[in-house]
Amino acid sequence: MTKLSVFFTLFLFQALSFASHGHCKAEDDEVAVKQYELQKGNLKLGFTNYGATLNSVTFPDRHGKLADISLGFDNPEDYKNDTVYFGNIVGRVANRIGGAGFKLNGTYYKLPANDHNNTLHGGPKGFSDVVWKVTELVQTSKQAHITFSYDSFDGEEGFGSLLHFTGFPGDLSVTVTYMILKHNILAIRMSATPLTKATPVNLAYHGYWNLGGHDSGTILNHTIHIISHSYTPVDDQLIPTGQFAMVKGTPYDFTTRPRQIGSRIDEVEGGYDINYVIARKIGPLEPHLEKTAVVRDEASGRKMELWTNQPGVQFYTGNMLDSVKGKGGVTYNKYAGLCLETQGFPDAVNHPNNFPSQVVEPGHTYVHVMVFRFTAA
Repeated sequence: MTKLSVFFTLFLFQALSFASHGHCKAEDDEVAVKQYELQKGNLKLGFTNYGATLNSVTFPDRHGKLADISLGFDNPEDYKNDTVYFGNIVGRVANRIGGAGFKLNGTYYKLPANDHNNTLHGGPKGFSDVVWKVTELVQTSKQAHITFSYDSFDGEEGFGSLLHFTGFPGDLSVTVTYMILKHNILAIRMSATPLTKATPVNLAYHGYWNLGGHDSGTILNHTIHIISHSYTPVDDQLIPTGQFAMVKGTPYDFTTRPRQIGSRIDEVEGGYDINYVIARKIGPLEPHLEKTAVVRDEASGRKMELWTNQPGVQFYTGNMLDSVKGKGGVTYNKYAGLCLETQGFPDAVNHPNNFPSQVVEPGHTYVHVMVFRFTAA
């Protein structure tokens, strides 16, 4: 293995050694909405505990000029009205649940629909719309990390028997840790432990990236390499059919070679918004984290590499951005940023025979790791 592969493997083992514990519902009004910062080397990060959000990522270009390469808002309070999930942690189940419901262990759980007839990113008030507690903040010359926690309660997203929305089953203790490691590496570790019932869990970090700077226009000239040979086709509401399709020869093919995002985007209705199946290696000596994607902006020289332990990654090109007022008074429009949301497969809970299960039993812990490396040349 390469030195990076060894490092990532050790990082994942370390992540797995921590467990989350919690027993009560966290009320939003118990915790104030605040901002936080971390800095190490050339990488500076900004956060708010509303949605456990990473709201700024500042990194120099090839000439040393600094820019914030993450879309978002200046004021943490603005995230309360955010409809595009800028930099949030989304869940309890990220992406879509078809038909806004699922059956688990003989019980049907009905959820409110907030995307056509489906539940998107946890529902009308998912994890992106709650105030998380900051349980640890360390900023020294050697360490830089912040940990957020949230206690999700049994029946969350349920609205009482009259409306017949049962919500998600069981209490769930959730944590997310952002840390800056050496060589301008950002690591994100999301974990969730069911306390009372089995439940689907699929957390995702929903960051929007523009390596030219959040205010530099579109990402259509960025090049991207997605290390995947297949994707999960969807219907007209973006719900997976349960099948798999090869990317070769299609507008979804960023595997054969890196190419500009805008080179074939007109052939995809509305822009890219699709789950890629991550090409995972086999063998006991292979790393647990797989290299997933590489994005580069030629104008600035910035490059972002992504690794994860998840089976899928949602590539989204900001298709729904429409006159969103962001940081510094900048207006974000279509294609202003791209998302690479590593994840379990969308609607996996309704495709138990086709997709890897996202159901987690009490006594087990869901762990999701992302590692980003930033360079400029």
